[in-house]
Amino acid sequence: MSTDRAYDNRSRAEAALQTRRRIIDAAREMLLRDGYHAMSVSALASSAGVSAQTVYNAIGGKSAVVKATYDVMLVGDDAPVAMQDRPEFRAMSQAPDREGFVRAYAALCATIYERVGPLLGVLLAQGGGGDAGLQEFVATIDRERRVGNSNALDALEAAHGLPPRLDRERVIDIVWTITAPEIYDRFVRRCGWTHQMYAAWLAEALVAVFDRASIATQED
Repeated sequence: MSTDRAYDNRSRAEAALQTRRRIIDAAREMLLRDGYHAMSVSALASSAGVSAQTVYNAIGGKSAVVKATYDVMLVGDDAPVAMQDRPEFRAMSQAPDREGFVRAYAALCATIYERVGPLLGVLLAQGGGGDAGLQEFVATIDRERRVGNSNALDALEAAHGLPPRLDRERVIDIVWTITAPEIYDRFVRRCGWTHQMYAAWLAEALVAVFDRASIATQED
């Protein structure tokens, strides 16, 4: 490949990335201001200064745009790096003991919800209704959260071990429920808690889950 062609390809890729970012920025603003049901691809395209076809080419339809917007807000950037491979996730394994790891995981979950909480609050408050795209979005993030919970448990086991005979699926069920975005939304948006209050509550709740799992194992 010639130098000119390589440069041209890089330029095209950078232009495509900038377009995608512009669309996502516009989508975030529209969703937070007007909600899911008020956003259309044509209105989004107009706000982003592109054509509707460009939106479809760069990201996809409305539900794909919402998911892309959520993903960027969740990790704080658009780099193609999975959460379990990011420094903030890997740093949990540097905790000196199991409780320290669990508290670090609670802090990470709280940080994630601080990033995406406003968006999820809007989406969850409006509900899926008969919109298949929004229903699929909610189902997808539920699945992804459970995978993330499982990855965290794997990392905890590798770093500090788990209580013997731990019922892994039951613990994941509990953690998946405790870390649900609906709980963050209830505490912070609907009850007026500060982010710090939620983070402290979540840390104590998750520590209690593992403390209870350890006690139950000892009692068996």
